[in-house]
Amino acid sequence: MLSYYAVKWLSRIVCLLPHDAAMKLGAWTAALAWIFIPAKRKNLARAQIMRCLGADEREAARIARASALRFGPMLMEVLRFPVMKARMSDYVTITGAVDELNAVMAEGRGAIFATSHSGNWELMGGAFACAGYPLVGVAKKQSSAGMDRFINEYRALVGMHITYSSGVREMFRMLDEGWIIGLISDQDPSLRDGIIVEFFGRETNAFTGAASIARFRGVPIFPVFMHREPNGRHILTVGPAIRVEKTADKAEDIRRTTQYINARIEEWIRKYPEEWFWLHDRWKSIRSRST
Repeated sequence: MLSYYAVKWLSRIVCLLPHDAAMKLGAWTAALAWIFIPAKRKNLARAQIMRCLGADEREAARIARASALRFGPMLMEVLRFPVMKARMSDYVTITGAVDELNAVMAEGRGAIFATSHSGNWELMGGAFACAGYPLVGVAKKQSSAGMDRFINEYRALVGMHITYSSGVREMFRMLDEGWIIGLISDQDPSLRDGIIVEFFGRETNAFTGAASIARFRGVPIFPVFMHREPNGRHILTVGPAIRVEKTADKAEDIRRTTQYINARIEEWIRKYPEEWFWLHDRWKSIRSRST
């Protein structure tokens, strides 16, 4: 648990800094960390950017570096949750289909947020929770017990309820009680756990969780995305609700909705390419299929 106490100590220090100073510290830390990222991983990010966006090598290198460097300020914002939570609206503006979301919440039937690793997704969850939305964050257990304890403690600090991805029964129960289930939908699962859809004009493997749960429980899916403005303020956009058609062909219903979610994610990435996690090997399982 040494890592837990070390990060808690770091959080206390960062919370004493002015916000702008903390963001500058985060940017400096990320620039230093970039030096130590393996060349293989940097090359992967550049190759994915060139292939997906049609960028030349120089532009791809710029986007890859910017995508990685944003993690510094992101980390500082998480460490500053104790001082940000009381004034979250000073840092994040929620916009988009908010009235539609509020109408669904008033019905008490719950909903699903489908998002991606764009912008500061940890701050996104905190912003929704601080704004009064009952949000369940579905987390992946960290390999470090100390870091797992820390991040879940800070997620709870800003009002989120956390469950692990294995807690399907808990998710269904809380959804029935009117909670929102937050699912990050842009990573590459195993071929056993995903389905094949199109992403940036290529076959990719995608999680079906949002579509499957929404179809089973008859609740809407809201695509939600976060963007950092040049002045450091965040814009959190709620997309119009996706209603899963329930036909006799369950597999096709899920595939069609999963494809639509990935199309919305792709649109957002194209709009703000520097804010997506290009270092993730999004097509790994597809490559393994042919080996």
